[in-house]
Amino acid sequence: MAKAPKSKAAGSPAENLDFVLHSLQEELDKKKRFDASSDQMLHFYEQMLLIRRFEERAGQLYGLGLIGGFCHLYIGQEAVAVGLQSALTEKLDSVITGYRDHGHMLAYGIDPKVIMAELTGREAGISKGKGGSMHMFSTEHKFYGGHGIVGAQVALGGGLALAHQYNEDGGLCLAYFGDGAANQGQVYETFNMASLWKLPIVFVIENNQYAMGTAVSRSSAETEFYRRGTAFRIPGMKVNGMDVLEVRQAAEIAFKHVREGGGPVLMECETYRYRGHSMSDPAKYRSREEVQDMKDHKDPIEGMKKILVEQGTSEDDLKAIDKDIRKIVSEAADFAENSPEPEASELYTDVLVEEY
Repeated sequence: MAKAPKSKAAGSPAENLDFVLHSLQEELDKKKRFDASSDQMLHFYEQMLLIRRFEERAGQLYGLGLIGGFCHLYIGQEAVAVGLQSALTEKLDSVITGYRDHGHMLAYGIDPKVIMAELTGREAGISKGKGGSMHMFSTEHKFYGGHGIVGAQVALGGGLALAHQYNEDGGLCLAYFGDGAANQGQVYETFNMASLWKLPIVFVIENNQYAMGTAVSRSSAETEFYRRGTAFRIPGMKVNGMDVLEVRQAAEIAFKHVREGGGPVLMECETYRYRGHSMSDPAKYRSREEVQDMKDHKDPIEGMKKILVEQGTSEDDLKAIDKDIRKIVSEAADFAENSPEPEASELYTDVLVEEY
């Protein structure tokens, strides 16, 4: 029996050359690491170390009962936020993330004192002590949270990107989410709209391997997350999220693509969290040996420290930097502990937006 002829409908994917997805991975593979100056590398190191020391202190304050509710630490993932946000244009681009948000705010250069005060629910906090660990916000810095609903920030990020496009301000939105949130339906609705309208947005999946406590291999049919934009013609990038110079190089490529009108980019940063999903998670779903191996061989801070030493930075200088940062963090903790809690009347403010 003769086979039916293949359809040659005009514009079908087989004949539509626009359907060919040109991945940005090839460009990244040509040059993996950003050519940072000595000053830039030292700055990256200081920022990552600040996040590490701040989060360690936050863990201590949580244990003392000074931080209530949930608290999700960023220890181990520092290179992602620092590498990406160091490439943003200040006061133009916007950032939105989930509830593991302290590191992103610190990478943005926001005062550790007001972040720690927010963590401890104090009036001096960046959200007046009413947001806490998971819901920090600063329109002044174009940082739009801090969101507790898994994946919800992705759709809101699409809205921020639409605002940039509508206002023709040349800005882009950086929307972070995790490997767990990558299975949420609203993520793909946003992919579709962002691609249709060529929105200026970079979707960043911080793949820390375990979501809330289930290994990626057990929860996701497609574990190569950077491929997930293919159905929506969104180019993907797979990045070593434990190397701040590689993350920064990926940011240079992705941001250029977006700013030139190429539409959205999906970037997967493979990273690792050393602590549990939150402070209440004992992380029994992985071995201590696995965590220690990551610390010994792939730690982003130790990796940058090694480069700095090779380029002539002395151990004494690095110890002095650590000492200064510990002092900054201690002052932030003291400031938070000595700041008053919000007045009871604050329960009734900031409930509704009074003007747009």
